[in-house]
Amino acid sequence: MQKLNWGVIGLGNIAQKFLEGFFDVRNSNILAVASRNPVKLSKFKNQFKIEDKFLFNNYDDLIHCKDVDIIYISLPNFLHYEWIVKCFENKKKVLVEKPATLNFFEAQELEKIIKKNDLFFSEGFMYRYDPQIQRVIELIKNNEIGNVLSMESSFGVNILTKKKFIFFEKKRKINKNSRQFSKQFGGGCILDLGCYPTSFSLLVSSLVKNIEYKNFKLINLEREIGETGVDIDSKAEIVFGNSFISKVKASFKKNLGNNTIIRGDKGDIIVNNTFLGINDIKIVLKDKTYVIKNTLDKNIFSYEIENISKSVLSGLKQTLYPGMKIEETLLNMKILDSWKND
Repeated sequence: MQKLNWGVIGLGNIAQKFLEGFFDVRNSNILAVASRNPVKLSKFKNQFKIEDKFLFNNYDDLIHCKDVDIIYISLPNFLHYEWIVKCFENKKKVLVEKPATLNFFEAQELEKIIKKNDLFFSEGFMYRYDPQIQRVIELIKNNEIGNVLSMESSFGVNILTKKKFIFFEKKRKINKNSRQFSKQFGGGCILDLGCYPTSFSLLVSSLVKNIEYKNFKLINLEREIGETGVDIDSKAEIVFGNSFISKVKASFKKNLGNNTIIRGDKGDIIVNNTFLGINDIKIVLKDKTYVIKNTLDKNIFSYEIENISKSVLSGLKQTLYPGMKIEETLLNMKILDSWKND
């Protein structure tokens, strides 16, 4: 079987989980990694059996490695655009961790480069490749809950306080230079977590009959700005095609979980743990309720790696459905810009 050789730039926590996904795939090989941290390079070398000649302490050297077919960028958000462009300058295929860029303008610039040079690109929303997402898509297409009317989707994790005693919470010390809380580095809960509900809203709205989901507006926006100047709690309603409404929430101060309810005129689809490996899907109809069991049998990143590799090996320039294509990245960034700035 032909295998795609992957290189990884940036060896943080997400990269660790991503690389563990290679243990369960057959069409891909983790060939090279790059980090400016020698301790991380040594750790990844030993854990993933990477040859010394494919360990790089310079990102540019990995990009220029002729044996690497595709590069996964797992750097802090504010570095994504710069290193995507550098990969493209060397004709490398790219999977970048979400969010692909900090704003709509950067996404537009990427689209120009991609289309001009016929390059492969995908934004890494790994939940899109969860087999349970395909089942949600099939439920909607098969009219199981009737006409889809609205949805609610949230992602929130309290990283501002910690429990010291059972009934007492202590405020955490905030690192103003961290990726979550630095305005300069693209911090804020909307860009970091809100991008998940908005991207899922795009997927669901694209399945709704008789609406133009590419036309949208945001209403009822609420934002709380924290001490470092970034949003720490927010919600909004996205109106697609003047009819389908998605209520989205993101938070650094509330444990909202990451859950979704899709409402139709015949019933609801409840998708718990939507973005981190879906639990059982619950379908609540007027005359019955039933559950579709979670059959996830491997690392969720394994499904993403398999899909992306299959797309590339098939000669495609974008990921197979329902992965994120550049057009969706553009729409998602446009929504996020409005949510952050309007």
